[in-house]
Amino acid sequence: MDLAKPFHLAWHAQPANGQALSAREHRVCSQPATACTDLSSPSAELEGDKKSIIKFEFNPKDGIDNPALSLSEDTDGEGVGEPRFYLLSKDSTETFGFCLREELGCEGHIVRQVKLGGLAQRRGLQDGDRLLQVNGHFVDDMDHHRVVRKIKASGNQVLLAVLDGKSYEAAKALGRDLSEMLPTDVRPRLCHIVRDKNGFGFGVSGPEGVRGTFQLSVRQDGPAARAGVPPGSWLLELNGVSVKNYSHTQLARKLKQSGSKVTLLVASSAVEEFYRLHGLRVTATLADTSWLPFKVRELHMVKGPAGYGFLLKEDDCSSGGTGQFLWDVDDGLPAEQAGMKEGDRLLAVNGESIEGLDHQQTVLRIRARDDQVTLVVIDPAGDEFYQSIGLSPLLFLEDDDPASGSRTPSLPSPSGSTGLCPVEGGPKGPVSWLMSAANSIEITQSSRQVEQKRLHQVF
Repeated sequence: MDLAKPFHLAWHAQPANGQALSAREHRVCSQPATACTDLSSPSAELEGDKKSIIKFEFNPKDGIDNPALSLSEDTDGEGVGEPRFYLLSKDSTETFGFCLREELGCEGHIVRQVKLGGLAQRRGLQDGDRLLQVNGHFVDDMDHHRVVRKIKASGNQVLLAVLDGKSYEAAKALGRDLSEMLPTDVRPRLCHIVRDKNGFGFGVSGPEGVRGTFQLSVRQDGPAARAGVPPGSWLLELNGVSVKNYSHTQLARKLKQSGSKVTLLVASSAVEEFYRLHGLRVTATLADTSWLPFKVRELHMVKGPAGYGFLLKEDDCSSGGTGQFLWDVDDGLPAEQAGMKEGDRLLAVNGESIEGLDHQQTVLRIRARDDQVTLVVIDPAGDEFYQSIGLSPLLFLEDDDPASGSRTPSLPSPSGSTGLCPVEGGPKGPVSWLMSAANSIEITQSSRQVEQKRLHQVF
């Protein structure tokens, strides 16, 4: 790979002002004439002035809380303020700290019950804000549950764009297209490059003596260009690791150690400028992965007389944990017809992630519906890739075509509850299907590994 002379324009990595999106289960409330999804622990709604307030607080963990550098202006009459952007980041013990609602007589997805002292409130989210964008996707015209799934599928980090309620209603009254108020491409790009006889097809330049500032020159029709690396983009991560502390020499060594394959997180100058101006940190969880060769697949199957035609087996993952894998796919049966391949790893069942579930719980999910099931899977190469960079493939499953029946899986709560999936009552109560499924399952032990017991189930 060719290393260019120091470049005069530097990209400056900005500290993250928001914390990552929480993975705790988001309770769905049922209220007359409203749809409400709680993205916090229960709390009362904030009262008082809803106008934008720039508030800086020092937190020993986070440093200075700067909610957003682009806050909506106070508007009079029919004035319309500007959208505000928040990168919310959290750990698994936190929630986002707000409720997302649809209300009778009001348009839009409304932020309510902003938890006092919670993550959303600390960042500047306000009661009555309307949600316009999730991770760069315009959501004002989407179904409420679909918007919730997009937030939940983001895992521990989400980028939100909101407009204050007064400005939202004014813009609607004026007939303005809200999507035109927002940037159309605010996502970095995740690119996987396989070198050819001439190398990876890109060069790196940066200012002499400055760490973490690398701009890429891309050879036309080379491996990097084919992998989707934009010319002149800025390098943010190499093989899942931030380059902000790398010197030019260290980066060259890391690239050489990558062998024949390398994964880059890159941002165009426009994307980098957007995040920098808003005081936000660019991360891989927000990336556009459309250029990656590794795709999550959704398989919808209707059970035939001989069943679905596959074996579910618990086994070790390359990351060291355990997972549920699909084997013995029978020719001509529903699983094979739906596109299932030997060795696929199961990620979600009927729109719900199985992360954290054991074998028996996964079997229960598959058997929950008598005659059909929808599975989200990934092949071994894709599974190994995402585990190598420390990201869940479910982050990048899109649901842009609601007519197809595709759904972005939502992450389960620590308790393993099913989130948005409704439970229908039967003659023996709402959980009778669980009891009957449990009684019908026969779990056997696999002899493939003597030192560790494994479970499998035929469907």
